[in-house]
Amino acid sequence: MRPALSSPHTLSILVDNEAGVLARIVGLFAGRGYNIESLTVADVSDDHLVSRITVVTSGPPAVIEQIMAQLDRLVPVHRVRDLTALGPHVEREMALVKVAGVGDKRVEALRLADIFRARPVDTTTRSFVFEVSGSTEKVDSFIALMREVGLVEVARTGVVAIARGPEAV
Repeated sequence: MRPALSSPHTLSILVDNEAGVLARIVGLFAGRGYNIESLTVADVSDDHLVSRITVVTSGPPAVIEQIMAQLDRLVPVHRVRDLTALGPHVEREMALVKVAGVGDKRVEALRLADIFRARPVDTTTRSFVFEVSGSTEKVDSFIALMREVGLVEVARTGVVAIARGPEAV
């Protein structure tokens, strides 16, 4: 019998917006040896009582189900959804990408940024900081190309995701 294939899953977790909740979620992953590939957290309610944690993790279906069940048992967790399993959803990531260069390297960096719809948010005579957003694959591709023209440093947000359609997850 072949082992189940490991694939990335995007989990949306609604939790109480209070100190220590993120540490408990991360501790659950670490304590059981699950890797977190991407993690974002933000307050999502008008009264500031609920936050959404978006986690990208990988594993075969049985492991993803186990992670979700364990998360669902934590007291500050309101709801856990596997957006990947639910179907169509929108995922985006943002990165700030610092590129140094002069002359042809500078021109090439600007040309590539234009193709990727990356926006310069800081400019000096010797460097740029570009803001690029989109799918993880798009951000990865932009960073790879910037390596060839003078990549200095990268800061990434991690994946944010939401289900498609009129209903709330």
